[in-house]
Amino acid sequence: MQIAVIGGEDADERALRLARQLGKEIARQGHILVCGGRGGVMAAAAQGAKEADGLVVGILPGEDDSDANAFLDVKVRTGIGFARNACVALSGDAVIAVGGGCGTLSEIGLAWAYGKRIVALITSGGWAERMGGERIDDRRDDYVLAAKTPKEAVELATLLAADD
Repeated sequence: MQIAVIGGEDADERALRLARQLGKEIARQGHILVCGGRGGVMAAAAQGAKEADGLVVGILPGEDDSDANAFLDVKVRTGIGFARNACVALSGDAVIAVGGGCGTLSEIGLAWAYGKRIVALITSGGWAERMGGERIDDRRDDYVLAAKTPKEAVELATLLAADD
């Protein structure tokens, strides 16, 4: 299973710590971590996954990997800027949000529109905290699920993907 982790580059220490724990948990449970491939939450989650011998795919906005974090096993260079958020949302069987600003919000919206199951790590702040337990619009009957811990987030994402 591929789990997309979304979150901002300018995350605070709490969000970074939770993202690193989340990455470890994703790898421990045998899943592939997909992220935007850059810094902040993306790098912290990727680092955690690598520390647990996981596989990490980074979907980069540019045509080269000059801004890629050091923890990626696979670098997908898109050259499409923020439009790569759609690629990140589509690449996960489930999406887990950690903190985040406007880029994370766009990925949450795209994941919703694409029918992906979304889990928000509400203890991480940002849009994840605000979106947990919410419905984005009426096109779906479900909600963005709220998790308090990285382990709970991965368990919810795994259960959701198994239900699809």
